Amino acid sequence: MALKYSNEIVINVPVKRAIELMEDPDNMKHWQPGFISIQHISGEKGKDGMKSELRYKMGKRDIVMTETITKYAFPDQFDAIYKADGVYNEQKNQFIAVDENTTKWVSESYFKFSGFMMRTIGFLMPRSFKKQSCKYQELFKAFAEGESK
Repeated sequence: MALKYSNEIVINVPVKRAIELMEDPDNMKHWQPGFISIQHISGEKGKDGMKSELRYKMGKRDIVMTETITKYAFPDQFDAIYKADGVYNEQKNQFIAVDENTTKWVSESYFKFSGFMMRTIGFLMPRSFKKQSCKYQELFKAFAEGESK
C-alpha cells in the first residue's frame, strides 16, 4: 500500500525567516503536536546524509522515527526520509519567495506501509495522512507569522 500527495501553503514571512525557523530543531515543539525530542545520530548537521532520531507522543502511543536527510539545499530543496514501525515516508519540500515578505511552502509526500495494522490504516484512512500534513503546515505558518511580528 502506497500513498502520494502534495500540499502547499503561503506563509506571510520572508523566505529567509521561514528557513531560519524551520532549520532550528528547538522550534519543532511549537508546530509539531506531540513532539518530544530530536537527537542527532550521525552525519554532519545541515548536510545530506545526516540522521536523527525523532520522538513523539501521539495519544497513548510513543512513536520513534529515524530522519535521514537526502537533500539539504534550503530554500530550493529539503528532502528527507522518515522511518517508523510500519511506515516509510519520503518528504520533498521547497520554500519559494512569492515576494519579499511572503513564502510558499510546497511539500510532496510519499508513504509506504508495512505490517497488517499500518497497511489497514493506510487503506482505510488515506485522507488522514494528508490532513495531518496540512495541519503541520498550518501550525508552522501560525508559529512563523507569530514569531515574526
